[in-house]
Amino acid sequence: MKIGIVGAGRIGGNLASLWAKQHHEVMLSYSRDPEHLEQAASAIGARASTGTVSEAVEYGDVILLSVPWSRIDEVIEEMGDLDGKVVIDTTNQFGRGGVEELPDGKTAAQINKERLKGAKYAKAFNTLTAGFQGAAAGRSGDERAAMFFVSDDDEAKNMVKKLIRDIGFAQVEVGGTADAAVMEAPRREGAVYGEEFNKKEALEFLRGWKAENSGNEG
Repeated sequence: MKIGIVGAGRIGGNLASLWAKQHHEVMLSYSRDPEHLEQAASAIGARASTGTVSEAVEYGDVILLSVPWSRIDEVIEEMGDLDGKVVIDTTNQFGRGGVEELPDGKTAAQINKERLKGAKYAKAFNTLTAGFQGAAAGRSGDERAAMFFVSDDDEAKNMVKKLIRDIGFAQVEVGGTADAAVMEAPRREGAVYGEEFNKKEALEFLRGWKAENSGNEG
């Protein structure tokens, strides 16, 4: 699979390396330091290349969006036509002053899905640090760490599930983008953001979380 990486920082660069090791091809883009991109691609090896943001979007069967929250709008302008493209979003709503307040009770996933017009959207790889993801990748069986994701689109779900599985994590679906708050910043009691689970623990947690939230609605 060809994967366009928009934002090759800690999360994006780490995932690019992990996927390349599983025989995917990656194109790295978007860095304030072009030399950093070249060095990152060289470290990954022959399965990595570099390009502009629009080139990475055109290149990829799937696009990884992994840039600072404050830069998302400008990056989306550079991405160009996203109609029908699967985009996996790793971002969290951190601004200069900390966690940004989101409007109208929406999740960050809902806001980014709206901004990424025409894309088939999923959110994943945002709950655990790049360092942890690098160390935990490749576990097998019950030892695999849970990787939470949300999406409202079947194609995006299938794509993100494959990419999670390929690097040795257990896929755990939270629900749709409206359900994403439990996996979004900040770290807090009663949320999965920042917490390590195996799949059994993750599913048990989500069952309790959904039961509690359903009761509150009633």
